[in-house]
This record gives sequence, C-alpha cells and structure tokens, in this order.
Amino acid sequence: MSGLRLRVGLAVALVGFFAFLSISNFVPQARRMESPLLPDAGLRLGLDLQGGIHWVLGAKLDVAVAQELEALRQDLQNRAEEEGFALAASKVEEGRLIVSVDSAQDAEEVREWAGRTNSLRDVHDDGARLEYALLGPVRDEVRKRGMSQVLEVLRRRIADPVHGIPDSVVTRQGDDRVLVQIPGGQIDRSRARELLRVTGFLEFKIVKESDQTEELLRARHPEGLPEDTVIAFERDKETDRVLTAYLLEKTPAITGDHLKDARVGFDRQQRPIVEFTFNTQGAKIFGDVTGANVGERLAIVLDDRVYSAPVIRSRIGARGQIEGRFSAQEAADLAVVLRAGSLPIPVEIEEERTVGPALGADSIGRGLRASVIGLVAIVLFTIGYYRFSGIYASAALFANLLLLMGIMSLFEATLTMPGIAGIVLTVGMAVDANVIIFERIREELRAGKTPRGAIATGFNKAFWTIMDANITTLITALVLFEYGTGPIKGFAVTLSIGVVTSVFAALVLTRLMFALRPGTRPVESLSI
Repeated sequence: MSGLRLRVGLAVALVGFFAFLSISNFVPQARRMESPLLPDAGLRLGLDLQGGIHWVLGAKLDVAVAQELEALRQDLQNRAEEEGFALAASKVEEGRLIVSVDSAQDAEEVREWAGRTNSLRDVHDDGARLEYALLGPVRDEVRKRGMSQVLEVLRRRIADPVHGIPDSVVTRQGDDRVLVQIPGGQIDRSRARELLRVTGFLEFKIVKESDQTEELLRARHPEGLPEDTVIAFERDKETDRVLTAYLLEKTPAITGDHLKDARVGFDRQQRPIVEFTFNTQGAKIFGDVTGANVGERLAIVLDDRVYSAPVIRSRIGARGQIEGRFSAQEAADLAVVLRAGSLPIPVEIEEERTVGPALGADSIGRGLRASVIGLVAIVLFTIGYYRFSGIYASAALFANLLLLMGIMSLFEATLTMPGIAGIVLTVGMAVDANVIIFERIREELRAGKTPRGAIATGFNKAFWTIMDANITTLITALVLFEYGTGPIKGFAVTLSIGVVTSVFAALVLTRLMFALRPGTRPVESLSI
C-alpha cells in the first residue's frame, strides 16, 4: 500500500507542477516578471496567432551569374599574363563575358581558354570581339548555389535559434524567392530591414590620408587620386552626415572571409563594441598586416562604410574589436551580420504584409471554443458509455491536456494555429487509448474473469496496441518536424508531445485510478 501511495503522490505532484506551468500562461507577462514564484517565460505565439511581419524577398540571381563571369574574366587575365598573349579589353555585361583582341593569334588563345573552362558557350565571334555566356547547366548550378547561400546567410541572421529572432521562419519559395516571417513584438520593422539591407562584406584597409570632407581630401591631389586608392566615409548614424573622409588602399589587407566569431562587448567606458576573432589563417594574415603597419591607421569597413579607423599600436593576433559609436542593439545586430557572413547576392522585398494580432486573437478564441466543445462532447460520451470508468478516462484526459501545455511552456515552445489543431487531435488520441483499454477489460469480464483480473489483463493486452499506434504517429510527427517549416513544425511539436502525454495518461494515470478503486477490494462487478 505504501508503494501505491508513493506512485500516486508522484503522479499528483507531476500533474500539479505542469498544471502550474499551464495556468501561468494566462497571467500577464509583466506580472510574471514581478512574481518570484511564476516563470518568466512560457508558451510563445507564432506569427498566425500574434501577428508580425510577412515578407517575400526576391534574390537577384543574375548578380550571381555576373559574379561567376567576373571570376572567369579574372582567370582569363591571369592566364594572358602567364602565357604572354594580349587582351585589348575585357568586361562582363548583360550576362556575357566580352573580350576584345588585336590579333588572330590572341583570339585563338582566348578560344582555347574558353574551351578548357567547360563553363562557357560561344555567343559571338568575329575574330576581334568574342562574347561568351555560361552553359545552361552551369548557369543553373550557379543560380542554385547562390540561392542556397542567400538562404543560409538569412537563416543565420534572422532565424538562428541562439543569436537570431525567436520563432522566425526563413524558407525558400519557388526558384528565386525567400519567405521570411517574423512574429510581432520580436523586432521592429526598421531593424529587420537593416538586417536585410546590410550585405555584410567586411574589409580591413590601411588608411593613407583622412580629412573632414571628400572635397578637402581631393584638394590634396589636384592631379588625381593615387593609383589603387579609394575614398570611403564614416557617417553619423542618425543624420547620415559625413564625419570623416578616408583615402584607403583599394585592396583590403584582410576580409571578413577569415572571421571565426563576432560578439558584443564593452570598452573601459562601458560603451558597446563588437569583438571579433579570426580563424588560424586569418590570425596570421592580420598579425603580419598589423605588425608591418605599426603607427598607421587601420580602417574597418563594412559595405563600403567606415565604422572606425584606430591607430595600430602593436602587432594584433587573432582578436580585435570594432568601435563605432554603437548603441547596444546596433552592436548586437552588427555582430549577427558579421557572424552570419556576407550576403553574396542582393535581395529586395517584393511583397510585404503586416499580420495584425486581431486575427490571431480570433483564431485563439475559435481554437479554444473548438477544444472545449470537443472536450465536453468526449467527456459526455465516455461517462455515458463507460459509466464510472468514463470518469477515470475524463480525469486522465484533463491531466493529459495539463501535461501537454505544461511541457510546451517549460520548453518555451511556439504555439501556432496548426498547433492548436494538434492539441485537438491529441484529445481524440488520448480517449482512443482509454477506449482500447476499456474494451479489452469488457472482453475479459465477458469471458468470466473477476474485475481485478479483467483490469490487469485488459491493460496488459492493450499495451502493445496502444504503443504501436502511438509510436507510428510519433515517427510521422518527427519527420514533419525535421522537414517541415513554420506552422507545420508547430503542428509536429504539439502532436509529438501529445503522443507522449497521451500514452502516459492512459497507461499510468488511468491504471493508478483503478488501483485506488476498486484496488485490492473484492468486488462483484465493475462499472464499465
């Protein structure tokens, strides 16, 4: 008897704990934060329930094609220098590589090079002007690769589970579009747009000169800027006013391709900065560059904009920092962009919708009404059909719902409209398990067994039937979670947890109730 009391006590404590977590979701967030007893977080609502930002982004995949052709053009120029033939001119224009030559021999060299690339097809060739385009399969592969890179970078920036925006969705839509969904309250629209706008191409360049304006900088060089230099600006973040104009080396000393990590830190005055770390190769390059330029200024340039240009005091290894008059949020966003890597292809917002919370509130209300109606109908059926045993099934059903909502709250899962559908489905599945058990018990009673024997045999015989049905459902839910996105994952989460709690409620809680009554008492009949 003491063992039974212990099991009942553990079951009541478990259900009570998850019931507490479930009910806490109905307490306003501000009040939960103030109370030392209530959990700070709980269930999160998806885009379809709390509203938010819905974007369809178009990726400019023609840029990827142009970048591939530009790489081939650079290869051709290098080959010409190595093998001693001349190119009058070369450029990439409108999806074509255009090469001009002065002699038939040079034209033949270009044709031979094009054949060896296995990537180009001849579009025009008059002996002096040769035009090439990418082969169809190569072009498709370049576009596919570019789209994969865009998806990966956007997922790291927006949907990363650690550093991104919670509960966001970034998924492919068609051949050249990306669907982005950001639940309301997670981020303001301007900040989200900035994460898309910033390409994230980081460069470190040695500063040649600096002045207050571009005009003053150019006035120092009346005959033109020195070769292989470029002007970049440090601007005020609020007004976009030029603070300083820098004359920089055109070729970067090192780029963000070697970046290993970036995160927010604070300087001695507790101002936000971005601390970065290079990989092994990058640390060596950065150490050589800073060691050879002690006393010079090193400009940190992101997307052609100078964030800071500190003086190199000594050789710097793998670690450094970016100071740029940041707010804490700006520093955090910059760290996300750097950590995610540069966006190889520009994207633009083709469709933008704001999903209002009113629709979500209506969906929640309707979902709750549907759940309550279904719950009441099932309870009436089970009690009417199985009599006193139906009360056990109904109690297990309520416990199942509390366990389901409590576990989701504990892990701060996201509730979506399909997730509510998963909860309703779980209610039916939970009763189904009890129906199987009760029907087995009835069969044993009809076969002449005592109530106690019928209960034990009924549970034993129903065990593998229930496990088989629920395990196959769980496998399906896990596949949906792994390969689904957004709302489909929400459905899979509630269904997976619901399967586990349904089995526990039917095989453990219901059996404990039968163990309490009739328990070990000799009874002549069973109300089932």
